[in-house]
Amino acid sequence: MRILVLHGPNLELLGRREPGYYGAQTLEEIDAALTALGREFGVDVETAQYADEEAYTRAVAETPGRFDGLIVNPACYTHTSTRIAAALAAAGLPYVEVHLSNPYAREEFRTRSHVAAGALGRVMGFKGDSYLLALRGLIAHLQAGRR
Repeated sequence: MRILVLHGPNLELLGRREPGYYGAQTLEEIDAALTALGREFGVDVETAQYADEEAYTRAVAETPGRFDGLIVNPACYTHTSTRIAAALAAAGLPYVEVHLSNPYAREEFRTRSHVAAGALGRVMGFKGDSYLLALRGLIAHLQAGRR
């Protein structure tokens, strides 16, 4: 089983960017934790971070046939990108939307998600643990489908 985790813009700043919202972990630490958890389940986890909407969309478009599922944190593109939402729909893979902070406890514009409608689930507000919770849920979903 292979899962791709896609991080959006500014997540390379984790660890020093507003730790009250996003936590103290760096993106590298989050990626290492995801890879380690994947190994525990016998799952290959690949991670990538894109600041550019076109590159993010292209990465999604290239997933069918290579991955079984996705974990996506489009970051600011969550609220603006119908392009990423369309790419996720076209890919046809189960995905979980992740956010480090709780958008509903922040500014109103953050409550709009273009990718939520097609998501298997959404995990938010647990800082770096949001990703780990999403990975556990996605693995359970994919394993249930293989039984």
